[in-house]
Amino acid sequence: MLKIQELLQPFPIQTKIPVQWGEMDAFRHVNNAVYLRWSETGRIEYFRLLDLHVEEPEKESYGVILGWQDCKYIFPVTYPDTIITGTRVTEIKEDRFNMECQMFSEKHDRIVAISNHQVITLDYKTYQKIPVPEKLKEKIAALEMKYK
Repeated sequence: MLKIQELLQPFPIQTKIPVQWGEMDAFRHVNNAVYLRWSETGRIEYFRLLDLHVEEPEKESYGVILGWQDCKYIFPVTYPDTIITGTRVTEIKEDRFNMECQMFSEKHDRIVAISNHQVITLDYKTYQKIPVPEKLKEKIAALEMKYK
C-alpha cells in the first residue's frame, strides 16, 4: 500500500490541518461539512500562491468564484488526528477550471476523502463569467510544473 507522501506527490499544494475536538458530531467522527472546509483551505492556499487576492478581489480585473464542489467520503476521521490535503488543478476549460483535493489522515496513513471543485473566472465589476485569462493559465501551469 502506498504511503501518504507517495500519494501526495502529484499535488503542488499540501496543507496540514489539525483536527479539532469540536469538529466531531454526535456519531463521534468529524462532521461531513468539515471535509469541505478542509478542501476549501487547500483551494484558498492554491489561490494565494497564484496571487489571486481572494480577500481583496478589487485589486484585479478578474477573480474566481466557486461554481460547485462535491465530496466522496472514504474513511471516518476522529480527534486527535492531522489531515493533509493535496490540491491541484486537473483541467482548464474556457471560462472555468477544475480542481481536486484529496484528504489524508496522518494517524491512519490513508486517504479519507476526495473533493472536486469547479472554479469560475469572473469579472468582478460586471459579475459576468469571462474566459480564463492567459496570465492565470500560465501561473497554474508554472505552479503545477514546479512540483512535478
